[in-house]
Amino acid sequence: MAKPKLKIKKGDSVVVLTGRNKGAKGEVLKVFPNERRVIVQGVNVVTRHKKPTQVSPGGISKEEKSIHISNIAIADPKTGEATRVGYKTLKDGKKVRVAKKSGEEIGSSLAATKEKAKKPAAKKETKAKEEKPKKEAAKKAAPKKETKAKEEKPKTKAKKDTAKKEK
Repeated sequence: MAKPKLKIKKGDSVVVLTGRNKGAKGEVLKVFPNERRVIVQGVNVVTRHKKPTQVSPGGISKEEKSIHISNIAIADPKTGEATRVGYKTLKDGKKVRVAKKSGEEIGSSLAATKEKAKKPAAKKETKAKEEKPKKEAAKKAAPKKETKAKEEKPKTKAKKDTAKKEK
């Protein structure tokens, strides 16, 4: 079965239309297209009582749960009000989402911020690559600690007896 096409994407700012969080605005954190649900930051927050495990200490924590896509609408980039989504093809052939109320493009600034975010990350990777050889050289230059001989630490009873006889 084909994946359903949704007009709401991760990173969009949305407005809640119905429910206990009506009127709340937030950013879409995750989209579940098959269930037609999304997780919105700060909306549908529930308290979980988690049992302690070997990995986590447990306790009371708050987390966002999913909300149905019919209960939210995209926030107009100009006014911040709820709006419907349309599509428009640009001169260069790109298909973009457009707010029906104001005619503004949706997510065009989002794409620009993602590209800007990727560029500094590339610089960080090159710095990390430069630091690795320095660290490896420092490890090679450092003298190794001498370990005690295995004969001094007998592990079994039989070895203890032989160690006593040798003395």
